[in-house]
Amino acid sequence: MNGQKISILDGNTFVVSDGRGDIEATPSEPTGLFSIDTRFLSRWVLTINGQRLDPLSFDDLQYYEARFFLVPGGTAPNIDAKLSVIRERTIGDSFEEQLTILNHDEEPVRLEVRMEAGADFADLFEIKDEILEKTGERYAVVEEGALRLGYHRETYRRETVISSSEPARYDEHGFSYSIQVQPQSRWETEIQVRTQAIGPSGQDLRIGLRAHGEDRKKGLEEDLRTWIANAPRMVCECEPLAETYERSLVDLAALRFSPLSLGREALPSAGLPWFMTMFGRDSIFTCLQTLPFTPQMSVTTLRILATLQGTRFDDFRDEDPGKILHEMRYGESASFEEQPHSPYYGTADATPLFVVLLDEYERWTGDVALVRELEYEARAALTWIDEHADLVGNGYIWYEPRNRKTGLANQCWKDSWDAISYSDGELPGFPRATCELQGYAYDAKVRAARLAREIWHDEAFADRLERQAAELKERFNRDWWVADGEFYALGLDPDGRRADVLSSNLGHLLWSGIVTPERAGRIAEHLLGPRLFCGWGVRTLATGEARYNPIGYHNGTVWPFDNSFIAWGLRRYGFAEEAARIAEGIISAAGFFKGRLPEAFAGYERWLTRYPVQYPTACSPQAWSTGTPLLLLRTMLGLEPHEGHLAVEPVLPVDMGRIELLDIPGRWGRVDAFARGRLGPDRR
Repeated sequence: MNGQKISILDGNTFVVSDGRGDIEATPSEPTGLFSIDTRFLSRWVLTINGQRLDPLSFDDLQYYEARFFLVPGGTAPNIDAKLSVIRERTIGDSFEEQLTILNHDEEPVRLEVRMEAGADFADLFEIKDEILEKTGERYAVVEEGALRLGYHRETYRRETVISSSEPARYDEHGFSYSIQVQPQSRWETEIQVRTQAIGPSGQDLRIGLRAHGEDRKKGLEEDLRTWIANAPRMVCECEPLAETYERSLVDLAALRFSPLSLGREALPSAGLPWFMTMFGRDSIFTCLQTLPFTPQMSVTTLRILATLQGTRFDDFRDEDPGKILHEMRYGESASFEEQPHSPYYGTADATPLFVVLLDEYERWTGDVALVRELEYEARAALTWIDEHADLVGNGYIWYEPRNRKTGLANQCWKDSWDAISYSDGELPGFPRATCELQGYAYDAKVRAARLAREIWHDEAFADRLERQAAELKERFNRDWWVADGEFYALGLDPDGRRADVLSSNLGHLLWSGIVTPERAGRIAEHLLGPRLFCGWGVRTLATGEARYNPIGYHNGTVWPFDNSFIAWGLRRYGFAEEAARIAEGIISAAGFFKGRLPEAFAGYERWLTRYPVQYPTACSPQAWSTGTPLLLLRTMLGLEPHEGHLAVEPVLPVDMGRIELLDIPGRWGRVDAFARGRLGPDRR
């Protein structure tokens, strides 16, 4: 259990320890206490009488709290353990650990209790790149009743302040207690670890974020109860679906992130451990998935992304006027522009998706006030598509990193370096265009036309958008179709050569509506065919392609989020049975992960492995994987807003059983949906 990584988190802060609750970080491992992209504790090791402890068990109480049960090292816990130790920790706006030592003997015991504490203040990018070369100065100051660990570099300053409810002896490397525990008695203390991001004025930059009142734990408990109570209640006969639904709602609560200087409202951070911050694409996709369940998250996401929308041309940050950001970071490397993430705009899809989410949110909620409030930002996003995204001049969205040193090469959701290739495995030159970007642009224009006509009352603009969308659809279906394979190319290079590989991106094209009806059936066959569908889900890249690898990050793995939008796209074109097959595979896979779908898992055939093999460095929890079961549930139930009402047209996987989704919020108030899946041949 010592080697097991244990995580607890609360939006802006998270801690990763071993099975004893100890932290012994290395420069390249995301272990420690983290907040705003900085490691505030890199060492946190408990000893009693100089000995490390051995774990008995670990309880994952909630996403924000955990409890470790331990005994002194070298004892046989079932025979002669005279002491036991409980470490109960809670994380929120600070990190607290309740340390309890129980004496089970008939004699009093004297103990030396020691907590080694240290902080390297590593930037998350330094850990990820396995390069920890701090240029600032670290310090440790022993104060009355506290230990202050700190780091400063010019005006950048981060501190960790440690204190205890029981008197302790502090030194630069931790703190100690000399105690006596009476027979059949206990000793306990509460240790508080406060993290501080100190600005030039001397105040913590995070003052006011996610405040929970005097009793922080009770505040967290009440916040989670309210979050769950506001979501629809589900009753179903499928145990993996029930477990996954509950886990998803809790993980969404855990992943709520409040950006600095933008108030307490939260949007979904992307995922633990590398991406606990604000993202454009990830947050938008997650909001689209979760809109019928947590609509308020979409409001916050849209407003925050609008506030940070690009206003200028900046090659270092890949920023353009009207462009929606990709990623925002608050660590040392971003503060000193060693990374462009302050914020970074290197994504080509977040901008059209911003418009898509705005329309989908209004369709679901009827909140025309927000659409009016964000009219300027939506128009700016559409202008970016027309005037700044078309780098070649042929009417498509293209991308090319202007920051070649630290920017992303691929600026679509498959953003690893080798994700876009020709069928022979070679990589295209720049600029590049990928097929789903054109689908998003088409969808954004169609949706914006509705907003312009019905809410902004601009008929001329609506007409122009509809005309542009129709022209884009016709042009796309001519230029991107691979006739001999009967599918759409993954991408184009600037010379018009197709990246003619079979990929999961086809499903995003269905979701966007850019596929012509006569070709939709063939696309559905590909998505559920043996080259792409492995039984658990649709692979990112088909077997037989040169770069196919079942454990390649974007070249053969199965991404749950990807599959949720593929299923939604299939349902849009009337392929409800096919969508249900994907839902069954993903929900079955979730059962092997105790309801928490990882970022990605291997694309091995289901019959071969009999269980889904997790991608080795997958984030978990991850926002759009957490949102996947919710979108699949919407798709299976056929939930769609229609003329102010909620239409329900369920098609469930075979043997799914009965599903009741109660109190679904929307412009209709709250309504219920019911469905029952048909039985398979062996159960009739």
